[in-house]
Amino acid sequence: MKRLGCILSGLLFAFPALAQSSSVFIEDLTWTEVRDAIAAGKTTAIYYAGSIEQNGPGMALGKHLFLAHYIAGQIAQQLGDALVYPTMPFAPVGDPLKKTGHMRFPGSTSVSEATFEGVARDVALSAISAGFKNVVMMCDHGGGQNGLKKVAAEMNQEWGAKGVHVYYIPDLYYKEKEQMRDYLTKHKMRIDQHAGVDDTSEVMFIDRDRKWIRKDKLAPDDGKMGVNGDPTQATPSLGKMFIDFKIQDAVAQVRSLTKSKP
Repeated sequence: MKRLGCILSGLLFAFPALAQSSSVFIEDLTWTEVRDAIAAGKTTAIYYAGSIEQNGPGMALGKHLFLAHYIAGQIAQQLGDALVYPTMPFAPVGDPLKKTGHMRFPGSTSVSEATFEGVARDVALSAISAGFKNVVMMCDHGGGQNGLKKVAAEMNQEWGAKGVHVYYIPDLYYKEKEQMRDYLTKHKMRIDQHAGVDDTSEVMFIDRDRKWIRKDKLAPDDGKMGVNGDPTQATPSLGKMFIDFKIQDAVAQVRSLTKSKP
């Protein structure tokens, strides 16, 4: 075994591309690696949007961004024929001038529906230009769902006849919410709406460096701090289960729409 390890290390030293090109995130790859990956069968591009929004005093603003990046990579690995475009960090989260929605809280960052849809459309066009035959759009934030649904439908109508398809993947968000509510109801736990047990558990699971959760500041909703739920009930094991729901739901729907094989 030791000799095999030395041989593999030698190969990676001699051929560094072997070590560098295994990522499913295109920002980690060179353009030639993306080209070759598409030629080898990576024909699905994943566009995944997060958001930057307040999550109460106990969780960092980047919650959806962190989750989107992690989950997109897991989905791509399970699909086997997909690469991930850079995670979209912004979504509509309120009016910054009127200070509605999450924009009542400092740090939240909102884009208009038109901007959100425009970025999604342009990234999808970039993926199509690169040679991807399927672009799948998903969002970790509730505020972006209708925008992606609209963009995907319009683009699929335009490009479908040319053998290229753009799909919106609602199951990642809506089906997981149903599964989460069913679990919490059966276990007599408070239903999560925002920054509660669902969101907090998911971030706890991926927060390996313990940068994003302030455990001493987690508290149930008091109507003032931006939380709707009870994050004090969150655990990493619950987070793994909820994240697995998202991954499984998305993979199943993508395969159904693109007819890709496990």
